Amino acid sequence: MAEGADREDRTEEPTQKRLDDAIKRGDVAKSQEVSTFLALGAMTLAFMTAGGWAGRNLTLDLRHYLGNAHLVPDDPFAMMEAGRRALLIGLQAVAVPIGFLVVAALAAGLLQHRFVWTTEPLAPKFNRLSPGAGIKRIFGLQALGRFGKGLLKIVIVGAVATLALWREHDRVEAMVTLDTLGLVTVMMDIALRMLAIILAVYAALSIGDYVVARFSWMKRLRMSKQELKDELKEQDGNPEIKAKLRQLRAQRLRKRMMTEVPKATVVIANPTHYAVALRYEPGQQAPICVAKGVDELALRIRSVAEEHQVPVIENPPLARALHATVEIDDEIPVEHYKAVAEVIGFVLRLKRRAS
Repeated sequence: MAEGADREDRTEEPTQKRLDDAIKRGDVAKSQEVSTFLALGAMTLAFMTAGGWAGRNLTLDLRHYLGNAHLVPDDPFAMMEAGRRALLIGLQAVAVPIGFLVVAALAAGLLQHRFVWTTEPLAPKFNRLSPGAGIKRIFGLQALGRFGKGLLKIVIVGAVATLALWREHDRVEAMVTLDTLGLVTVMMDIALRMLAIILAVYAALSIGDYVVARFSWMKRLRMSKQELKDELKEQDGNPEIKAKLRQLRAQRLRKRMMTEVPKATVVIANPTHYAVALRYEPGQQAPICVAKGVDELALRIRSVAEEHQVPVIENPPLARALHATVEIDDEIPVEHYKAVAEVIGFVLRLKRRAS
C-alpha cells in the first residue's frame, strides 16, 4: 500500500541531476534487444567479410585430415600435435566472429547510454534474499511482461526464419548431392539470406524495445513534488539560510558604512527618506559614495553625520537620483557631476568662512 501510494505521488519528470545520479549508479535505460540486434549484425558482417576465407580454409584442412586419417600416427605425441593443430584451425575460424561480437557488445552499451564505470551493481544487496521479493520477481507483472515479450519475439523470429528457409527448400534438398566445398558455400549463402531477413525484423524489435525501456526507466525515476523541492533546495541553497546570509551581509555593510560616514565630505538627503554620503578629496576624479540608505538607515546616516559635524545638504531630487544610480565605494555617474560639484563647492565655501 505504502509503495503504491509512493509511486502515485511521483508525478514530476526526473531532473537532469536525478538522471545523472542514476547513471553513475549504473542504473541506465537498456534494451537487450539492441544488444542482440548488434550481435546478429556483427555475425552477419563477419560471415560476409571473413566467412568465405574461413570456410575454405576449414574445408581444406578438414579434407586433408579426413582424407589422410589412416596416416595419422597413433602415438600420444602425434595425437597431441593433431589436437593442437585442430584447435588452431578452429580458433582461426572463430577469431573474426568473436572479435566482431566483442565490438558489438561495446557498441550496444555506448549507443544506449554514455560510458559508465561503476562497481555498485556488483555490491551484494541483502534485500534480494527476501523470499517474498524473489517470488514477486518471478511471478510479478514485470516477469509476466518479460515472458510475454520473449514468447512474442520467438514466434515472430521463428515464423520469419521458417518462411525464409522454406523459400530455399529446393537448394536444401540439393545439398545432399554437393561436395564439401559446395556444401559449405550453399550453407553460408542460405545463412546470410536468413540473417539479413532476421536482422530486418530485429531492427524493428530493437527500436520498439528501446523506446519501451527508455519510457519505463524515466517513469521509474519520476519524482514527487517534495523530492523536487528538496533537490532544488539542495542545488540553490536553503532559502532560510540564504535569507540569513543576506541579513548578515546587510549588517556588515551597514556597520562599515557607519564607520565611513564621519569621513564623508557631505551627506545629500531629503528630509526623511533618502541619504547619500559622499567623500571628495583633492586629486580625485569624482566623489565616491561611502554610505547610502532609505528610511531608518537614512536617518541613522544623518544622525552620525551630524554627530561628527559632516554637513547635511537637503536636495531631494539629487538624493533620490544618487541613491538609484551609485553603489557603495563607486564614483558618482558623470551625469551628476555638475549638481554634486555645486553642492561640494557650497560646502567647501562654508568651511572656509567658518575657518
